[in-house]
Amino acid sequence: MISLLRPARYLALTLLAVCSLAAARDLDQDEALKLRQKGVILPLEQLLETALGRHPGARLLEAELEEDDERYEYEVELLTKDGVVREVKLDASTGALLKDEEDD
Repeated sequence: MISLLRPARYLALTLLAVCSLAAARDLDQDEALKLRQKGVILPLEQLLETALGRHPGARLLEAELEEDDERYEYEVELLTKDGVVREVKLDASTGALLKDEEDD
């Protein structure tokens, strides 16, 4: 019985390691500024207008720039007039909407 558990444990550890490598990386303000100055990403203000335009009357809770699978994304959390927290993801280079859903 012990010999069957050991491979399963190694498999679980391997999957955990791979999943953690695939996770998005948050960029700091200096990195974001450099990308903006190089024209790689759009201004945050422009993308916030898009996100807030989808939910009139909403308030900004948080905005983060992430690098995920070699793509820059803004993840924006909004609090709607109805008290619902929404997560809106936008491609930071094109402004394309990637996700708009109720946050858990």
